[in-house]
Amino acid sequence: MVQGKYKTVKLSANMQKKRKRSNNEAFTRRANAPIQAKKTKLSENQKIKQVISKSVNKMVENELRARSAHSTAN
Repeated sequence: MVQGKYKTVKLSANMQKKRKRSNNEAFTRRANAPIQAKKTKLSENQKIKQVISKSVNKMVENELRARSAHSTAN
């Protein structure tokens, strides 16, 4: 016999039904509770961080311009 080959064993009718039933349950569970892709979650987080950093930078820049305009007026 060749090394690494397995003998195929015919399962009883009862075991075949159980195996078939367990395979179907996994697919129905998946349809009922889909899992979002990790990439979409990460991209959403990145977009939120980018929007926050842009708004903070705008506020800081406006404040600096106001201070510089105020100091040059005096």
